[in-house]
Amino acid sequence: MIAPTLLSDALDRVIESTDDVVDGLDSEQLTYRPLDRGNSIAWLVWHMARVADDHIGAMAEREQRWTVNGWMSRFNLRLPSTDTGFGHGHREVSKVVAPGPLLLGYLTDVTTATQDYLRTLKAPDYERVVDTAWDPPVTLGVRIVSVVNDMTQHVGQAAYVKGLLDVV
Repeated sequence: MIAPTLLSDALDRVIESTDDVVDGLDSEQLTYRPLDRGNSIAWLVWHMARVADDHIGAMAEREQRWTVNGWMSRFNLRLPSTDTGFGHGHREVSKVVAPGPLLLGYLTDVTTATQDYLRTLKAPDYERVVDTAWDPPVTLGVRIVSVVNDMTQHVGQAAYVKGLLDVV
């Protein structure tokens, strides 16, 4: 089946792009917020990993890497364990302070677990409805593509913020 291979490749590209963004940045650069109110690189990377962990974990019916592998305690963000960043305002975004290797470590763990899950799927699995709150209901395949799309957008936003650092 080609779907798991393509999705896995897309996830590998997210990791590579994220590594390119955070490589060599210090804490100040990772937490820089455009106009003092935009999202920082650290928040964007943390958020994309949290959302992927939450969504894929639910579909795979497994515990999130965030709690089961101790990432929550390593990050020590003073946020609820279920927090993925949705609805964050200035105060919450500013709480996400983490070095590049920690951000990449969590993202890599989530991505590896996601790729492992993808290898277990068969063609009919992609048609399974995982969310009836939407019209039409969301299938597993659509949700996975949505997660990859979200991650790609966020790493692009992080790259943009990194580009601003040369101007600041």
